Amino acid sequence: MHRRAIDPAETTIGPLPDCSCVDLLTYQRRSRATARYPDAGSNPIYPTLGLCGEAGEVADKVKKVIRDRGGEFSPEVKHALELELGDVLWYVAQLATELGLELDQVARANLDKLASRAARDVIGGEGDHR
Repeated sequence: MHRRAIDPAETTIGPLPDCSCVDLLTYQRRSRATARYPDAGSNPIYPTLGLCGEAGEVADKVKKVIRDRGGEFSPEVKHALELELGDVLWYVAQLATELGLELDQVARANLDKLASRAARDVIGGEGDHR
């Protein structure tokens, strides 16, 4: 796994310079500055449970759009979902860090897996190893 040098600005929290995107590794490193939970650095359970809770909040908001809004996502609902998805991302980043994984490598491996499935025409179906 290739590791690039850490820029000190990546390990602090604060405004990002004006740019159109944030790469996953920068997000992971900067978000770590806000990781305040018991035994951070050796506790994969906490971010796993947080991830489940935040994913449930996303699902609940989408459920209510179906139930109460006829499936129409208003700008306000989209904004609320953006915030919740950010919370999901935060917990994914913390869990990856706890496991010694880099988000950019996780994303790359997932895209490689999906490309392989697409090439073999097995996107649909079940099982991790299809």
